[in-house]
Amino acid sequence: MAKYIHQQQEWPNFHWDESRIGPHLASVRHRQGRLIGRMEALGFDLQAEAVLSTLTQDVLKSSEIEGEILDKDQVRSSIARRLGMDIGALAPADRHVDGVVEMLLDATQKYAMPLSDERLFAWHASLFPAGRSGMSKIIVGAWRETSSGPMQVVSGPMGREHVHYEAPPAESLAREMSAFIKWFDANSSPFDPVLKAAIAHLWFVTIHPFDDGNGRIARAIADMTLARSENSPQRFYSMSAQIRAERKEYYTILETTQKGSLEISAWLDWFLVCLDRAIAGAEATLAGVLQKARFWEAIKDQPLNVRQRAVITKLLDGFEGKLTSSKWAQLTKSSQDTALRDITDLVERGVLGRDGAGGRSTSYSLKRVS
Repeated sequence: MAKYIHQQQEWPNFHWDESRIGPHLASVRHRQGRLIGRMEALGFDLQAEAVLSTLTQDVLKSSEIEGEILDKDQVRSSIARRLGMDIGALAPADRHVDGVVEMLLDATQKYAMPLSDERLFAWHASLFPAGRSGMSKIIVGAWRETSSGPMQVVSGPMGREHVHYEAPPAESLAREMSAFIKWFDANSSPFDPVLKAAIAHLWFVTIHPFDDGNGRIARAIADMTLARSENSPQRFYSMSAQIRAERKEYYTILETTQKGSLEISAWLDWFLVCLDRAIAGAEATLAGVLQKARFWEAIKDQPLNVRQRAVITKLLDGFEGKLTSSKWAQLTKSSQDTALRDITDLVERGVLGRDGAGGRSTSYSLKRVS
């Protein structure tokens, strides 16, 4: 008796209930069209800022789903550099961050290009530039091998592991991936490309062809398919950020589907509702972009030095914690006296406001602009 979906005799002939999926698909498509229309009305500079914010979230949150925390400034700088955007001082990014960024940009900016073994191998190699996953050496830029043993998704302490899922054996990967890529690159499709994104995500992560990084690549493939659905490289919402917010439900529906039948209505239902919430969440990105634009417009005639501009940019991008003179000095690599002069100047001009009671613990925040 088949335990996993890929062991079903009809694999991978997925099917679903159109009457159940149709309303959710219509809702997603409607919201998708409205968002794109609103973003296109912003103008080039604000569009670019929205794309930068979205892609930064996508990289950060897709890695967080796998328990990996990346530096936000490095990610943002790496994306800006590759998109040719001027965001002031760029934070140097390590090669791992650059690799994750390169994979996502290749998927979304070159969405119309066909998928292939070599392209997937390049994505995988970019995720693991040192050839290791944590402390473990892994096969990089190639399908996993029989010598690696069964590919299992497990949890729990050593000796009491719980196996959530076991992927197809390594010897079947060439055949499995050939079928997947052929289906993915087919020009004609009998169903909506948004549904194709959901199926591609499930199909790829079920095959689990690599030693590690399968979830991140599956989400990149979904992003690539969503870009195809919009016929645009501009990303204004992050499916990975929404999946991160619903990570528990994500893993639960994946496990249930991978242990179920080829009737995948429940998975498609979850994916579409999650995507709907992701697109709705883009309103926050839009609000942030507009707030930044209004702020810079309001102070455009005020002279700012390099340090002041850099810290204001950080505050507008969502500075974590409280801004003190000590943190200002650290951020700008300046002395405490220089930091205090910079801050006092902005306070006197009404750009910054003082928080707290004063003294060494005084913190500062941007004042609202109309």
